[in-house]
Amino acid sequence: MNTTAVALQALFNRIPRRHSLENVKEIYGILDEYEQVLISIEAINSFYEKNIPVYFDELEDVRAIIKRSTDNKASKKMKDSLFDEGSGNLKDSMQKLMEIYGDGTRKA
Repeated sequence: MNTTAVALQALFNRIPRRHSLENVKEIYGILDEYEQVLISIEAINSFYEKNIPVYFDELEDVRAIIKRSTDNKASKKMKDSLFDEGSGNLKDSMQKLMEIYGDGTRKA
């Protein structure tokens, strides 16, 4: 496994599943790191440049869901549900990316 694949797996393994202030901060950090990994993968070649933009869209969707999970007007149950949805979507996105990325040597 190359360093990018290892970094993706490490980020994937760090994704929290339960809503708490600490986990919200953690997932925002993971999202920022994930974005940097996406940028580096996108720069590898034209295959990745063409196939990576969808993951940036998913990243923004997850950020929006996590932000909604911090709404003071939302009930604890709603916050938990939103956070679980956001973290689940992030895991799904990363799993798909790891399959497409492989070892980083795919070509167009």
